[in-house]
Amino acid sequence: MRTETKRTLPFTLKLVAGLFVLIAIFVIAMVFGAANTTLSDLWLALTSNVQGDKISILREIRLPREIAAIFVGAALAISGAIMQGMTRNPLADPGLIGLTAGANAALAVTIAWIPSVNYFGIMIACFIGAAIGAIMVLSMGTIKKGGFSPLRLVLAGAAVTAFLHAVSEGIGIYYKISKDVSMWTAGGLIGTTWGQLQIIIPVIVVGIIIAVFLSRQLTILSLSEEVAVGLGQKTMRVKAVLFIVVIALAGASVALVGNMAFIGLMVPHIVRAIVGTDYRFIIPMSAICGASFMLFADTLGRTINIPYETPVAAIVALMGLPFFLIIVRKGGKAFS
Repeated sequence: MRTETKRTLPFTLKLVAGLFVLIAIFVIAMVFGAANTTLSDLWLALTSNVQGDKISILREIRLPREIAAIFVGAALAISGAIMQGMTRNPLADPGLIGLTAGANAALAVTIAWIPSVNYFGIMIACFIGAAIGAIMVLSMGTIKKGGFSPLRLVLAGAAVTAFLHAVSEGIGIYYKISKDVSMWTAGGLIGTTWGQLQIIIPVIVVGIIIAVFLSRQLTILSLSEEVAVGLGQKTMRVKAVLFIVVIALAGASVALVGNMAFIGLMVPHIVRAIVGTDYRFIIPMSAICGASFMLFADTLGRTINIPYETPVAAIVALMGLPFFLIIVRKGGKAFS
């Protein structure tokens, strides 16, 4: 009965509905905030060259920030979906298995040793750090026979994340750059600039395109390694490419907003409840739902305590931790 319910609406209709929700949340995110703006102000900011204080706030502060929220949310959700499919582990998430912690540690090392580094260099460092963190966790998670058991992967992720956070904090204290490191790793969209978006967005877009292109192979891979090999799939090559995509998406996200856990865990589970288990549908819907969720969280962070701002990472964690516990209790099948 549950499978039939999922197929009552065509995927295209679900995708269009998701896009409408995304647009609605984007408009709300742009209009609401510490500065009182209207839909008319938003229209002028997006479609004209009119100048003014409110228009400038919308065009130069809120617009790049919300565009960043869209792409980061999509990147984290897709990277989580890919990891869950590759490892067949319902608890896989870039923030829980060492990718973001590795990127944070690499960022701290880069700021300490190359203080004059530009934003492109920071992004490359985040990619390298994310790869090192993921390799450490996956290596620990597969030391014994039995592959990626959910418990083993989460425990390895917790250990590696704690170690890498300690490295980051230690470097910050030793080189007296704790404040600079914290500004990057706190997890937020404050101060996002158009220059940063010009570097980050192409990386995320390319990663999403490759993920969509390999979504059919990921669906087969998520069923069973034996099935994938039996169908003639070159599993090692597919896994290598998907692993690089995850590193690029997670590394780019950390370079832009810092540490952000749970989005990659929550969104794919919610999406599977909507579109089923075919990753040809999960990947694009995860991008839309992840973007919508990040916009919603950022809007909450800006508005619940005006004129002060609540860290968006804290809001995401407040929503993500209960979700994580539910998934653990249900054995990963609560929303799938």
